[in-house]
Amino acid sequence: MALRTLSALPGFADSVFSDRFNRIDRLFSQLTGDTPVSALPAYDIKKVDANNYQLSLSVPGWKEDELEIETVGGNLHVSGKRAESEPGDDEGWLYRGIRRADFRLSFALPEHAKVSNAKLESGLLHVSIYQEIPESEKPRKIAIENTQPAIEHKAS
Repeated sequence: MALRTLSALPGFADSVFSDRFNRIDRLFSQLTGDTPVSALPAYDIKKVDANNYQLSLSVPGWKEDELEIETVGGNLHVSGKRAESEPGDDEGWLYRGIRRADFRLSFALPEHAKVSNAKLESGLLHVSIYQEIPESEKPRKIAIENTQPAIEHKAS
């Protein structure tokens, strides 16, 4: 486990190479127009059982009315848009490392998947996804018939 000291001037405390990946990511994002990976909330996807999955997003400090979940054309979109800040909210901070920028994440849903519910607790947004495959589309084994008569060997 790495120990990191806190400083009133974190730019001077960090080493020159500590955030190399984030800088490269931001550079490529500026060139392509995509959102940098480091700007998006971290997420986990867990298979709960044969038909249920759970998507968990880390969204500390976000309120329910600032988050939106929608499904469109087989895609799940989760976005966050901050409410306008109050005057004086940006005063007095020495360092703000908790991400506060708007975001939009998109996930391709498997066929026959539906979002069953979502809840926000302890800074995590949990989205439950249920996938019900119809019986007609489930894999099934086909028996092979043997139509030729068996050859018997007789000892002489």
